[in-house]
Amino acid sequence: MKTLHFILKSHFKKSKDIQQTGGFTLIELLVALLISFLIITPLLGFMISVMNTDRQEQAKTNSEEELQTALNYISRDLQQAVYIYDAAGVSAISSQLRYPNDATKVPLLVFWKRELVSEVIAAADNSKDDTFVYSLVVYYLITDTTNTTWSKAARIARWQIQDGVQAISGGEECTGYTAKYVKIDGKTQCPSPGFAPFQAQFDEADSLEQGMNKWQKSSSSYTADATVLIDYIDQSTASPRPNATCPPDSTSPAITWSRIADTRTNSMTGFYVCVDKTNTTAQVFIRGNAVARIENNKDKINYIDSRKTYFPTLSVRVQGRGYLFR
Repeated sequence: MKTLHFILKSHFKKSKDIQQTGGFTLIELLVALLISFLIITPLLGFMISVMNTDRQEQAKTNSEEELQTALNYISRDLQQAVYIYDAAGVSAISSQLRYPNDATKVPLLVFWKRELVSEVIAAADNSKDDTFVYSLVVYYLITDTTNTTWSKAARIARWQIQDGVQAISGGEECTGYTAKYVKIDGKTQCPSPGFAPFQAQFDEADSLEQGMNKWQKSSSSYTADATVLIDYIDQSTASPRPNATCPPDSTSPAITWSRIADTRTNSMTGFYVCVDKTNTTAQVFIRGNAVARIENNKDKINYIDSRKTYFPTLSVRVQGRGYLFR
């Protein structure tokens, strides 16, 4: 019994010693936590900073790429232009365009172009030939920031109406028009509702410009709506946002620019156009807003000089190559 008592007593003594020397004190744990906090917090802040920088750079890259894509599209569109309206011309026909009473949609680039219509003219060998019709194209600066589908910045939208393909003989009637039009595969190639040919104004006009500025829509109502081409356009209305300026005029070659820009009280310069109507030439300026991609507060996405790199600006000069038949 004495031997067993000695063994048990020795075991409990060792267990007590282990419990006393095998753990950490509360002070040691607090010190360890403090050291971990001092190490991890700067690392976490650094990681967040890297992620934010990457997000901002990605937003800027996306803006630049989308601006270039939009300008390429507009450039190809303008290459087929036969007449480009200057500021006076846009003002003259603005009441005849889509959205005449909508202050949130400002028409800035307006031109007539030749539109290719494929395989609509019956040939002698029973094949189908292509033809061209005239169409009216308008690019709008849209600023209705209450629309939840789009960003708090501005955007550019494109609207187009075009003539139908008139039949040389026979043909089908279209509501509101006296001419007859080609019918292909069961579908009559009618004009867009609201379309009227510009040639009708030339009989009472002294010049091409005067005739174009007298253009009026047909009696039928428009049904086509503008389609957004690009979002995240700079919507800043106050200084220090850049002004809308055109290149200087020149005498050789003879170029006289007409600036077409937002003229409302709180005007925007994120999208504007300079037109030389004599040479059927337009220079288009677009400024993006990458900040609006990462910030949803409309009061925090305005242009400031310290972050102007996040408001990339691109421009393109295009001369229309279409030929106008009068």
